[in-house]
Amino acid sequence: MQNDLSFGQTAIAYLAALVAILVLDGLWLGFIAKNLYQVEMGLLMNETPRWGPALAFYLLYPLGLVLLVTAGGVPDIGGAALRGAVVGAMAYGAYNATNLSVIRGFSDKLALIDFCWGTVLTAVAGAAIGWAAGRLR
Repeated sequence: MQNDLSFGQTAIAYLAALVAILVLDGLWLGFIAKNLYQVEMGLLMNETPRWGPALAFYLLYPLGLVLLVTAGGVPDIGGAALRGAVVGAMAYGAYNATNLSVIRGFSDKLALIDFCWGTVLTAVAGAAIGWAAGRLR
């Protein structure tokens, strides 16, 4: 395991995570589960996304993921995927548990599916970080 990442490694790892998250979440939200969110959220869901908060999430989440996945060095791809899965489970778990506890009528089904999706999505992004940063060693 490498102890420190160079700026270049960090930038490439960030880009790898960003691309993985944008592509996979774009497919998930835009095609695979689009109707699921509309059906399960009903009137809670905006007709069109609020792009400011979405942009903030998609720019900052991969950055935090890079910092957490590579803390202490760059793990192999499997270790990076595991670290990513833990981060995803924590982040999406907190989001969905909060929604279930404070939003009347928030869907248990959607919370479970979204939690699982966020865990898998972040694991794949973690693997992308491990792969990208590891290739630059």
